[in-house]
Amino acid sequence: MSVKLTKDSIDLGIVTNDPEKALGFYRDVLGFEDVGESPMPGGTMHRLLCGTSTIKLVTPKKAPPAAAPGGGIQGATGYRYWTISVANLAEIVERCQRAGVNVVVPITELRPGITIAIVEDPDGNWVEFLETA
Repeated sequence: MSVKLTKDSIDLGIVTNDPEKALGFYRDVLGFEDVGESPMPGGTMHRLLCGTSTIKLVTPKKAPPAAAPGGGIQGATGYRYWTISVANLAEIVERCQRAGVNVVVPITELRPGITIAIVEDPDGNWVEFLETA
């Protein structure tokens, strides 16, 4: 048996203690479309569109007892980064730099035709941008 998808993308939940900083990054710097805020059990969810994916910024009423360890890919096991395929990598990195976003991996050609950069969101999550020629 395999998973029978009803959508061609995934939705990503990001827990944050500072929704204004998270919105500032995902909505204002990256330009994701804000599709609203709603209450949820134990907190609030703010939804942003990234293509057909929804980025769900979740703010709990009570701060979680622990934070994910930093250090990106080498920092721990588990979910460490996510990738967005783009057509304007240099523009995105420049916009992030102007906004004071930490660029942890500058624009790097991994192999011919595949270029990436990785930035860190306000909660320390890594976001990779991938551009193909």
